[in-house]
Amino acid sequence: MRALSTAATGMEAQQLNVEVIAHNLANMNTTAFKRQRAEFQDLLYQNMGQVGAASSDAGTIVPTGLQIGLGVQAGSVYRITEQGSLSQTGNELDLAISGRGYFRIELPNGGEAYTRSGSFSRSPEGQLVTSDGYLVMPGIAIPEEARRVDVNQQGQVQVMMDGDAEPQILGQLELITFANEAGLEAAGDNLYLETAASGAANVGVPGQPGFGIIRQGFVETSNVDAVTEITALIRAQRAYEMNARVISAADEMLAASANLR
Repeated sequence: MRALSTAATGMEAQQLNVEVIAHNLANMNTTAFKRQRAEFQDLLYQNMGQVGAASSDAGTIVPTGLQIGLGVQAGSVYRITEQGSLSQTGNELDLAISGRGYFRIELPNGGEAYTRSGSFSRSPEGQLVTSDGYLVMPGIAIPEEARRVDVNQQGQVQVMMDGDAEPQILGQLELITFANEAGLEAAGDNLYLETAASGAANVGVPGQPGFGIIRQGFVETSNVDAVTEITALIRAQRAYEMNARVISAADEMLAASANLR
């Protein structure tokens, strides 16, 4: 009986759906986290009667045919890259991106990664680094004696030194955009890696057309909405239960046929 295996694929699909929802909820308070959504596709069909097949010598054709579906499969887990809310922290090294773009990060192996989590700090050498100590490109060193750091909306980093009437310009932060942000590979630690699906990195300055702006003293919060996720969880649970009921019904039908005398 095909219903057993078909309903089993439905249960597996909803199990994946619940796992994605659980991951979203677990990261509700993760800085700049982007929620995900599981998407599904129907499986192959068995053609019991071909659509459009001739039904008589007079040239009439079968209008719909007879196709029996074999269930469902996971198509993808899609990342929704909509902007999260900005939360004010008051920390002068916390930087949020309002709009499109990612900060470029240099990894210990020399490679590059990208992040929207702007919870930055100073390294022992005064360089701007992530919470894991990875260098924020293009590499800006803040003098130890600087009494204030200012980052304007265009990403220009300035410091005020004792005895100076005017701030000193240290450097310019860059933002990176991609044609398909959902195609980036999540690497953990709030980092993403470029892939063939994301397209090549486009480098620009905050405030340019197509690039966001920098908000100093803010961080971007997760874009997970608890109400939406709980609603999706209830729907996934009900779908799982209905597929389980189909398996029970198919089992009862098989039992009934086995008991025929």
